[in-house]
Amino acid sequence: MEEKSSVAKWEGKVSTTVTKASADEIWSLFIDFFNFHNWFPNMSTCYGVHGVNGEVGGVRYCAGFSLPTEDGSAEQNCSWSKERLVAVDRNKMSMSYEMVDCNVGFKSYLSTLKVVGGGDEGCEIEWLFAVDPVEGLTYDYLLQKYQDGLDQTAKKMEDSFVQKKVVQ
Repeated sequence: MEEKSSVAKWEGKVSTTVTKASADEIWSLFIDFFNFHNWFPNMSTCYGVHGVNGEVGGVRYCAGFSLPTEDGSAEQNCSWSKERLVAVDRNKMSMSYEMVDCNVGFKSYLSTLKVVGGGDEGCEIEWLFAVDPVEGLTYDYLLQKYQDGLDQTAKKMEDSFVQKKVVQ
């Protein structure tokens, strides 16, 4: 009898701290699911293709230049995905989404974003993921991409609120 080889999912968590915007302010930007291109580095477009923005079942199309495409092309080629919001807990400021189609080699993908703690100023953002291993990538490379993306996203989000507060 032949044994089946099963490769465990890559699971990871990255986090970053925001000190100049409240948890509620940061959450309001993440739950705007169809407009994530405003915050995420190298994402040139993001828009809704099905459902209601910020509601379970909503599907977004995202495109940019952050990962090589399935054919191994360099970052000059556009990578894209369609992602469906599968869970939202507004009280806990948590949302989960799955990738339903893409050209970057993800066969199974689930992410959860959480905005944790804080008060009037500051919070922590956590990004958890579970994905089947991706041919041509390493776990460490993917984990670093998540950390870099989250750090840049948080800074851009935080800066937007700092600018608003200065103008007021």
